[in-house]
Amino acid sequence: MKHKKSILEGNIIYTLFAILMGFLTGAIILAIAGMNPGVIYAKLISGIFSKPKFLAWSVVYATPLIFTGLSVAFSFRTGVFNIGAEGQFVVGSLAATLIGIVCPFPAIITVPLCLIAAAAAGAVWSAFCGLLKVKKGINEVLSFIMMNWIAYYLSNYIVNLPGIKANAKETTVDILENAQMLMPLSVRQMTGCNTTNYGIILALIAAVIIWYLINKTTLGYELRSVGFNSHAAEYGGINSGASVMKALAISGALAGLGGAIQILGNAMHIAQFAGQEGFGFQGITVALIASSNPIGCIFAGLFYGAMKYGGSKLNLVGAPKEVLDIIMGAIVLIIAITHVFKAFAQKKMQKGGK
Repeated sequence: MKHKKSILEGNIIYTLFAILMGFLTGAIILAIAGMNPGVIYAKLISGIFSKPKFLAWSVVYATPLIFTGLSVAFSFRTGVFNIGAEGQFVVGSLAATLIGIVCPFPAIITVPLCLIAAAAAGAVWSAFCGLLKVKKGINEVLSFIMMNWIAYYLSNYIVNLPGIKANAKETTVDILENAQMLMPLSVRQMTGCNTTNYGIILALIAAVIIWYLINKTTLGYELRSVGFNSHAAEYGGINSGASVMKALAISGALAGLGGAIQILGNAMHIAQFAGQEGFGFQGITVALIASSNPIGCIFAGLFYGAMKYGGSKLNLVGAPKEVLDIIMGAIVLIIAITHVFKAFAQKKMQKGGK
């Protein structure tokens, strides 16, 4: 009975239920639209699992999402809502690109410099909103939304600067080879993915570090305490303002690293934006699916990355790739009301125990 109760009080069963219902919702909408859900879902699955190359591409797609998912999950766990991961991702990718274009040092120096610059840019971008919240009482959601757009237009401005813009393209020039994080050619040939990179290893390390920081350190305890009840934390001698700044700086650094990984391991340049790419907003979905658990962000990010890559092939069977948005939206909606299912299950368990 205790084992059953622990399962019902956990998040995994509800997450799996939400994913199942998301696919069911997508199937119903496809059927209403006159499409065959079986054919479309078969293409989605084969587009992920039928070749090692597809799995490798799914991991490449997933890696930046793990970082933005960690960014949002960390902020959730510490009581602030980082809806600005999109902007932090952009300034991180911008910092990494600029260093990668001009830095002539060997890869062992250049790559860490790019990553440090990206993390610092994301941290500063996020901490500025924390400063507005702490010093002026400005809601962080509003300031993050504004900063997202500032990052968007700043990136487009820099992309078009002389010496940075590529000839006859709406992109920056490519980063130097010594700034790239690609795995050896033999590995890329073996996987069939020409952008197989070390980013996933860094993502796994980052997830473990963030889990340890939150659960096993004094800093993590302080940040969680402020997130749970800032007044009680202040009464206990914790500086809530400083804790908010630290939490947002760490959260922003993670999103900035996601931007760097996307550039150094996949894109190799920044294109002029026609619209926001959505990596930061997709990170919110990853964090929700993972229930703000850093280790869970690994699996949630891999799931979302695989869905993005597999979904890009749906046009081959005449289905719009927006089906993916419907599925993921349904999953998030159901997860958002998970507490209703939890309350019902716990009530049933209590009645059964009497």
